[in-house]
Amino acid sequence: MNAHSSATSEAGARRREALRASRLYVCVDLSRGLEGLLAFAEAAFRGGVDILQVRDKAAEARAEVEALRALRPIADAHGTLLAANDRADVAALAGADILHLGQGDLSTLDARALLGRDVLIGRSTRTIEQMEAADADAGPDYFCTGPVWATPTKPDRAPVGLDLPRAAAQRTGDAKPFFAIGGVDAERVPELLGAGVERIVVVRAVTEADDPEAAARTLRDALTS
Repeated sequence: MNAHSSATSEAGARRREALRASRLYVCVDLSRGLEGLLAFAEAAFRGGVDILQVRDKAAEARAEVEALRALRPIADAHGTLLAANDRADVAALAGADILHLGQGDLSTLDARALLGRDVLIGRSTRTIEQMEAADADAGPDYFCTGPVWATPTKPDRAPVGLDLPRAAAQRTGDAKPFFAIGGVDAERVPELLGAGVERIVVVRAVTEADDPEAAARTLRDALTS
């Protein structure tokens, strides 16, 4: 299919179905090396991670492409999704399922012009206005709200608290999937569930765990119990 087509193929439909079923989304950098990254991914997916995003602001695009390509057969074996961060060229070259964008990154329209309809697009939001814009825009497939709590992975972002994810959870109709992000760990999942959150993005809670598989399973169980 032409990358500029507005049509959605069976592959795109499968990705959107998998997104709707997703609960646990993990972001990982490249600091552990390729072999370590692949071992981490195996463990994380066994533990119940639905989406794995390669996000490393210090990495060159070539390294991100290589990492995502190497992760592809592992994700396929587990029936999970792979995400690229910020860069549409990386997503296209690596065959990523998802491109996640911040507020200052490509517009959804420009990302779609490069990637077509089959690659899912997510958007970070930090305010009610940004959340409502992402929800109203037909382009993004999901959005994230946060950081809910302070986190060293986003030191320049003040925490937004539970009001933003609560507002996202209170939308009615065929609501777009959203994930709460920022300082999330297993102990805080009950607070998020109380605010109506069903999906989370974590970093350190799994990437810094001694046993990533067990950490992912604990989070998954907390979300779905």
